[in-house]
Amino acid sequence: MMLCRKWLLFIPVLLVALAGCKSIGPKTVPVDRFNYNTAISDSWKEQTLLNIVKLRYADMPLFVEVASIVSGYTLETSVDVSGSFRSSDSILGNAAEVGAGGRFTDRPTITYSPLTGRKFNQNFMTPVPPRAILFLIQSGWPADLILNLTLDSVNGLRSKSYGGGSPREGDEEFYEFIDLLRKLQIAGNIGMRLEIDKEADETIIIVFHRKNMTPEHQACLKRLQELLQIDGEADELTVNYGALAQSSNEIAMLTRSMLQIMIELAVSIDVPQEHVDKQYVNPTMEPGRFKRALGVKVSVEEPESSFASVFYQDHWFYLEHSDFESKRTFSFIMLLFSLTETGGTDGLPVVTIPAG
Repeated sequence: MMLCRKWLLFIPVLLVALAGCKSIGPKTVPVDRFNYNTAISDSWKEQTLLNIVKLRYADMPLFVEVASIVSGYTLETSVDVSGSFRSSDSILGNAAEVGAGGRFTDRPTITYSPLTGRKFNQNFMTPVPPRAILFLIQSGWPADLILNLTLDSVNGLRSKSYGGGSPREGDEEFYEFIDLLRKLQIAGNIGMRLEIDKEADETIIIVFHRKNMTPEHQACLKRLQELLQIDGEADELTVNYGALAQSSNEIAMLTRSMLQIMIELAVSIDVPQEHVDKQYVNPTMEPGRFKRALGVKVSVEEPESSFASVFYQDHWFYLEHSDFESKRTFSFIMLLFSLTETGGTDGLPVVTIPAG
């Protein structure tokens, strides 16, 4: 009988000990990945929007990277057991005490790195490579969206520009070229290829797929070749960075830098009239015959629901969830940031979570 009582006393102790030995690590992985993913994504959107708004006010943009995230978990448990067993004829009887304690600690360490100096110049002042633009089109992004934002000119045909010192409306032929290229893209009549020679030099090739091309799209291709003044019989054309083509088998693209693209987006966003009256900022540039690429709204009150919102100059600037075109444009800009990143893998966020 005495032996049974002893085992009954140790059952709670064993349960506590077993619970303390169970690992918490696997359970934290789904939660941490989702929460940190969401937090970094939201902060990246807000930072990008804030810098576009700051450029609208002629303020200096600043990007701060999340260099690393180290989240360490500590789970400590303790069990105290004490007891006394006396003879059966003792008037004090048997006694036992069981105590348990625990402590859980979460100490995240986040490292931030401001983007300045040479790295800022490389990422934001250097024109976007034509290769990045063309392969975005190849991957399915609309040609009209991409080229409207990233091209300053193609074979001498110039796009509109409101953000520079000399605003211009752009050439009608430039936008006709974009419309024609978009039609050929939808029909699957264009493709891209990357060639690398022995010296590791890259050459971008645009390929026209004439097989099974409808008469309508044959007419589109012919008109596109006329606009760009290229060889009408060529099925493949090389693409280079520059203002003017050097031959009839070349397409010269003068691309914009990320900073230029952000300035172009900034000039047309809404600002409070009181800020215009106080000359904090220039009046909003009307898009003319073109639709605004980025419909940023402004309000005194914080928006109840938004795709991205920032507080600046005592006002809220935000993108509405219902404005799909603006959200797509904004997501494209953020994708371009990744494509123009020159820092390699060293600048990427690293999440290290020791948990056991």
